[in-house]
Amino acid sequence: QVQLVESGGGLVQAGDSLTLSCAASGLTFSTYSMGWFRQAPGKEREFVATIPKSGGASDYANSVKGRFTIFKDNAKNTVYLSMNNLKPEDSAIYYCAASLLTYASSQALYAYWGQGTPVTVSS
Repeated sequence: QVQLVESGGGLVQAGDSLTLSCAASGLTFSTYSMGWFRQAPGKEREFVATIPKSGGASDYANSVKGRFTIFKDNAKNTVYLSMNNLKPEDSAIYYCAASLLTYASSQALYAYWGQGTPVTVSS
């Protein structure tokens, strides 16, 4: 049974930093691309970042480029999202997801999802 468990969310102030973690089990982690998505209240879930299964060049939504970094540790079966200079508009529930494709930025390409961890950024 595949499980993705996010952690690290919380309440921070604008300008603060936060690192989210997503621990995976039940799958061969190194063979999956991993992604982070987020959903703000009243909005659709949107793409944030993705990292290929090889851990190579990652991709980001324009709204987070230069502030967020995605990285994975295959030895720990964990993917991280480091978030710097957080803004109130970054407030959302953050989800990690796993895809068997080499690269995936579309939600439809992800087979497994975590339950999410909330991030609230106060101004």
